[in-house]
Amino acid sequence: MPENTIAVLSAKQKASVLQKMQMKKEERKLEQSKSPAEKAEITPFFVLAAVIMLAMAVISLIPLLWMIRTALVPRADSLDLYKLSVPTLENIKRILDAAPFGTYYINTILMVAATLAVQFFSVTTAGYAFARINFIGKNFLFMLFLTQMMISADVLIMPNYRFLSSLGLADTKIGVILPFFVSAMGILMMRQTIKTIPYELEEAAKIDGCGLPRMIWNIYIPLLKPVYISFGLISASYQWNNFLWPLVMINSEKNRPLTLGLAIFAMQAETGANWSDVCAATLIVVFPLLIIFIIFQRQFVESFATSGIK
Repeated sequence: MPENTIAVLSAKQKASVLQKMQMKKEERKLEQSKSPAEKAEITPFFVLAAVIMLAMAVISLIPLLWMIRTALVPRADSLDLYKLSVPTLENIKRILDAAPFGTYYINTILMVAATLAVQFFSVTTAGYAFARINFIGKNFLFMLFLTQMMISADVLIMPNYRFLSSLGLADTKIGVILPFFVSAMGILMMRQTIKTIPYELEEAAKIDGCGLPRMIWNIYIPLLKPVYISFGLISASYQWNNFLWPLVMINSEKNRPLTLGLAIFAMQAETGANWSDVCAATLIVVFPLLIIFIIFQRQFVESFATSGIK
């Protein structure tokens, strides 16, 4: 537990909380120290399933590897899979000069950052309310939020477009990100995780005179960091790769995100049949997400294993 969380507790309560945390830490270490054979019985079916999953993983990597190779070899060698070529950045330099991908990058980063900032606030406060506060209609309202997960976002495109257009938000960045400020999945993840946090921490904080904002900041937010990472990765990747909604909302080049800019660039007559340029542009779009996921993949997996979502 972070030090600023323990700082709001009394001495006796600190000792109790630290003892519980130490026991849980030792249990996790014991579980992690077990070999795969100890954790699960290795049967022929288990081996077959592992082989099939490994084969599927390798197959899924083939398009990505082909895209990276095509983007980094000379244009003349892009379709010759058997020819070994020296990697080059000529294709990337050429497409950066051919289209304003710098503007597309800035637009996408601004949209993703603004969406995540608002989502982190909304899912934290809503998740805490559904987990800790008792009010009339709480369960009904929570189920109402969950119905959002059962409705495809594509179904809401036209109603959202008409509503935002009536507000004068068509062809604006705020119009693209506004429908995503509240996430039902994020609220569910926060609620389930907060319910696993001992309520004694909150009671001790209240005894020490800690108000609700400070209590959320000092106790819950530090403990929710793994969930923030996993939800942030999911939400950021969705916003980064979102194409259909920006296609409906955005008309001007100055507001285009990367996905829309990439599609328009790929459909141009001079690049439509040039796979080296298309793959180079695609690599520019997906590269940041690949790096971020590689860095945070461990936290991403562990957060789902410990968030209470089975």
